[in-house]
Amino acid sequence: MLIAALSLGGLGLILSLGLGVASRIFVVEVDPKVEAIIDALPGTNCGACGYAGCQGFARLVASGEAEPNGCKAGGDEVAQAVGKIMGVAVEAKVAEIARIACGFKGEAPVRFQYVGPEGCQAVALIGGGDKLCAYACLGRGDCIRACPFGAIKLEGHSVIIDKNLCTGCGKCVTVCPKDVIRVSAKEKRVFVACNSQDKGPVVKKICSIGCIGCKLCVKACEFEAISVANFLAAIDAEKCTECQACIPKCPAGTIINVYSS
Repeated sequence: MLIAALSLGGLGLILSLGLGVASRIFVVEVDPKVEAIIDALPGTNCGACGYAGCQGFARLVASGEAEPNGCKAGGDEVAQAVGKIMGVAVEAKVAEIARIACGFKGEAPVRFQYVGPEGCQAVALIGGGDKLCAYACLGRGDCIRACPFGAIKLEGHSVIIDKNLCTGCGKCVTVCPKDVIRVSAKEKRVFVACNSQDKGPVVKKICSIGCIGCKLCVKACEFEAISVANFLAAIDAEKCTECQACIPKCPAGTIINVYSS
């Protein structure tokens, strides 16, 4: 028993000494800037910065490989804090928000009753989805589940994006099988709430608020900020002055002021 106990004790001592030596040899130095940046970040690990979570972003900022204002979730407040840690002046980025380019927001008329696994991507596998409009929001909540900030929810059957919670991270965009979500400057109010690329007569038959490509909005805009391609109006954010002259000219009410509609 004594010999066994001494053997085990000796083995334990050798292992502990080995671990002590290994910890000194293989120690990883942590840049205090990295830790400070991680503490300043929101910690959502949403990946909207384009890097592998907050820790990956912090390391690249500390090494000068990423911009201090790259955290979309944190906005200008976090950008300024990270800039202070790095000792550099940081230019604020334009705040962005996600918007649904479909006036029905999930409540578009349907062509069949879907029964099966929930989710937009699942529904889209059945002939492109259950909506009469092939470009409409399916309203099955993939974007809701993808949002790390709880900014998207269902009100009744409509998908609603909370402008106060949305950070414009774009996670919802990547999961939408219909490409119906747009990320744009939060300050911009004029928005084309449609995603259809069908011809006007087709749209009129299936949707009362869809773009028919009539180009009346193009004629109404004196700043040449609106164009129509594939029967769908598009607004050039750089040229648009927010005069809203296009809104009353749209016969279907497709162009809206997002903060008053």
